[in-house]
Amino acid sequence: MNDNTRHFRIAILDMYDGFENEGMRCIKKIVTNFGERETVPVTYTVFNVRQNLEVPDMSFDAYISTGGPGNPSPVGDLWEKKFFTFLDQLFQYNLRRQNRVKKHLFLICHSFQMACIHWQLAGVSKRRKTSFGTFPVYKTSLGRKDPMLNALADPFWIVDSRDFQVTQPNQHAFDSMGAKLLCLEKMRPHVPLERAIMAIRFSNEIIGTQFHPEADAEGMLRYFLRDDKKTSIIAAHGETKYNDMIAHLNDPDKISMTESVILPAFLKNALNKSFALAYA
Repeated sequence: MNDNTRHFRIAILDMYDGFENEGMRCIKKIVTNFGERETVPVTYTVFNVRQNLEVPDMSFDAYISTGGPGNPSPVGDLWEKKFFTFLDQLFQYNLRRQNRVKKHLFLICHSFQMACIHWQLAGVSKRRKTSFGTFPVYKTSLGRKDPMLNALADPFWIVDSRDFQVTQPNQHAFDSMGAKLLCLEKMRPHVPLERAIMAIRFSNEIIGTQFHPEADAEGMLRYFLRDDKKTSIIAAHGETKYNDMIAHLNDPDKISMTESVILPAFLKNALNKSFALAYA
């Protein structure tokens, strides 16, 4: 890089609606660590989408839109309209040939569900019960070829926390958009239900996951070992689930591996593409 003043600028779309969460801490940590590892000046700006009706413009290099509470099906709120306009604006920006430097977006959980609804790629429905914990996720044939997932095993392990699910992919919409289904949830041969979609590459620059790739195993472990959290998780999900989660958080080949691969790979790709063209 010739010019050390060039910053890699990231917009974080906060979809948590003011609710306490671990996601923002984890995302900020990954972004900060990425800048230190790549020795690139990185700055990020947080946009409070739901409370303050804030969305970023197209001046950033990369965008990360968080998970969040509630039903992802739109009810016509102004923040929803602004978010959907942002999605379309970014997608259309990337289609224009004159825009050589493309805009890269990662959609997490609630944001991912809303994008699937908006672009009519799949159905989104309420689960019979909350999916909460650590689970294996399986790559599709397209997922096995995707550069974002190359460094992960098949299956790989993820942190899941959701009351809703994305199912019934609309193949016509996938084909029209050029989207690719990358991952499906764990196999449940004894359950006569369709496996939920866990990751989609919406375009070359836009990717999303139903799960939480930002989940920080060390921080989550500390959080779940708190007496109040341990008690509430066991009450809601049982002691076996709690003990499994603790074991998976302690295993460097499980959640720590996913955390170290997916969002850093997204940021690295966005950095390489943005800076290579900027200095071409």
